[in-house]
Amino acid sequence: MNKNINICIVDDHAIVRQGLKDLLGNLGDFSVIAEYDNGNDLLQDFPLQHKPDLYIIDYSMPIIDGRALLKKLLELDADLPVLILTQHSDEKLIIELYKIGARGYLHKNCSAADLKMAIEQIVHTGYYNVEHIIKAINGKTEYKVEREEILKQITEQELQFISLVCDEQEYTYEQIADMMGRVKRTVDGYRESLFEKFNLKSKVGIVFLSFKYKLTSPFQ
Repeated sequence: MNKNINICIVDDHAIVRQGLKDLLGNLGDFSVIAEYDNGNDLLQDFPLQHKPDLYIIDYSMPIIDGRALLKKLLELDADLPVLILTQHSDEKLIIELYKIGARGYLHKNCSAADLKMAIEQIVHTGYYNVEHIIKAINGKTEYKVEREEILKQITEQELQFISLVCDEQEYTYEQIADMMGRVKRTVDGYRESLFEKFNLKSKVGIVFLSFKYKLTSPFQ
């Protein structure tokens, strides 16, 4: 029998919270054990008496937004599993959320199946929306591969490229090429090589790879 997954919802719209509770009640062994209409109230109650398995937090909220709430919560508990709900799909925002420590994100127009998958993957594997990386690693090295094994597959130039991709300045590929003293075509080659080696599909995937295995700053 599957273990019931306990969830805390933080969203400033009562109708959204109710809709999520109704939806989760029909999706499987999910229970909403706490809900808040703003992040400050959650912070005042933290840590909760009954620890949730997952926090679902809206990104756009008054008083304290989802990004700021995520940072504050992870300062209190670095291992807190948080799924961010957002109406945004900007790649820079997604990268920033992963850098801070989000375990996954979902667009608010996602399907019920997507929500169910996100919850289950975060609870059982740790992350969601980077499953292409997890699948690739599972297929080769059972996911728990050592950092050294990953580094063996990455050249010195590719590691420098990864470091610049992960930099807080959020450089463009053109800027990275200039900083590395290479033409953009060469830098594009580093990117495509990493995509192929680790079955990545975007800059988000490169950032997550560095984050997961602490390959470069700011994750080391």
